[in-house]
Amino acid sequence: MTQLMTSENQTMLTEFLFSMFPHLHEGGLLFFIPLLLIYGFIITGNLMIFIVIQLDTALRTPMYFFISVLSFLEIWYTTTTIPKMLSSLVSEQKTISLAGCLMQMYFFHSLGITEGCVLTAMAIDRYIAICNPLHYPIIMTPKFCILLTAGSCLCGFFLVLPEIAWMATLPFCGSNEIHQIFCDFTPVLSLACTDTSLVVIVDAIHAVEILASFLVISLSYIRIIMVILRMPSAESRHKAFSTCAAHLAVFLMFFGSVAVMYLQFSASYSVFWDTATAVTFVILAPFLNPIIYSLRNKDMKDAIGRLFCYQKRAGGVGRLI
Repeated sequence: MTQLMTSENQTMLTEFLFSMFPHLHEGGLLFFIPLLLIYGFIITGNLMIFIVIQLDTALRTPMYFFISVLSFLEIWYTTTTIPKMLSSLVSEQKTISLAGCLMQMYFFHSLGITEGCVLTAMAIDRYIAICNPLHYPIIMTPKFCILLTAGSCLCGFFLVLPEIAWMATLPFCGSNEIHQIFCDFTPVLSLACTDTSLVVIVDAIHAVEILASFLVISLSYIRIIMVILRMPSAESRHKAFSTCAAHLAVFLMFFGSVAVMYLQFSASYSVFWDTATAVTFVILAPFLNPIIYSLRNKDMKDAIGRLFCYQKRAGGVGRLI
């Protein structure tokens, strides 16, 4: 039962209902099991990448430092939404409190913006490494990498705070159904029983954030590709392209789904397409990231192999002792 409170002769909502999830007897379990397996893979894959990079001295480079940060963020980014989706698939209570909804939106968008900033930092790192290799060790120092990461976190966690604070002051009444698989700005704002024309400013802020990161990354990779194509050695070109291919794949997947979701402005799409885009953004992209950065990366595969070989040797020595 949805909780309600009455204020000034108006019934105010304190809970929202996720209307997109089927009940257990309607096939909820068919979605629950694959989603649980995907979530387990996302956590395990990103945790493995993070641990391997921290332990393997051969991966102590700026590029792998940023990959480890991205993997760490992915763990928490998916944890803000997927556990609630899983509980909604198997529980009769498919509700979330107003406070819980605002918290989910805050951490989801904060971590998402931080990821976008880290991807921008990775593009800058690859740009300097390929276009200005002689100055690379001087510019991309461990201290500078930490500063870029700290700046990404500050940008992510402070940019979205005013929007959430504003939404916390809005009254919500009438229908309590959220037509989305998680709490997001547009579906929640549509339930407010007051003027939300300020959302145009929110859309503009999102657009500036997304386009600024997209522009920096795009220009960096255009310049990188131009430099790679001028390399005289085919082996050098292949190595440079293979290094950047993973970053480009993650960049296109992340910003492609972000653009579809948050550059709509007043345009509206069917509930099916909104949900499909959300699934790509929230589930599919984090699922593919560990595959792109591990299975398609020779250095990572070698490092994972070394780690498991070390564990086996350590276990064998332990048994002998």
